Amino acid sequence: MRFMVIVKATTDSEAGVLPSEELLTAMGKYNEELAKAGILLAGEGLQRSSKGARVRFSGAKRTVIDGPFAETKELIAGFWLWKVKSKQEAIEWVKRCPNPMPGDSEIEIRQLFEAEDFGEQFTPDLKEQAERTYSQVSGNK
Repeated sequence: MRFMVIVKATTDSEAGVLPSEELLTAMGKYNEELAKAGILLAGEGLQRSSKGARVRFSGAKRTVIDGPFAETKELIAGFWLWKVKSKQEAIEWVKRCPNPMPGDSEIEIRQLFEAEDFGEQFTPDLKEQAERTYSQVSGNK
């Protein structure tokens, strides 16, 4: 099972407050543990929303909205992609994580869709296309 583990933004992260050396060190050690356990697929911190943009879709119309975005509690400050045996295993790993922000913070865990989750709608042709695309992305051409 694959999960996206989402570090929620805070007022500080949106203000551009960078993590301390102590937090960077703790997170580096934690990331090493994830890698040694074989569950870490990817992970990055994200710049504050003032450096980002959103594209709103309405039928064929596209509207670009530049950051910053108002609702900090809905924003993402970073993420990991993990491959674990269960949601409970992901929860246990998150509980071991250093607090990613000064003060209160929140980490959300969301399971990624797998091909079999889409049922019959995910035809053999679509599955082949997806495998071909992801093979190119991962460098396994």
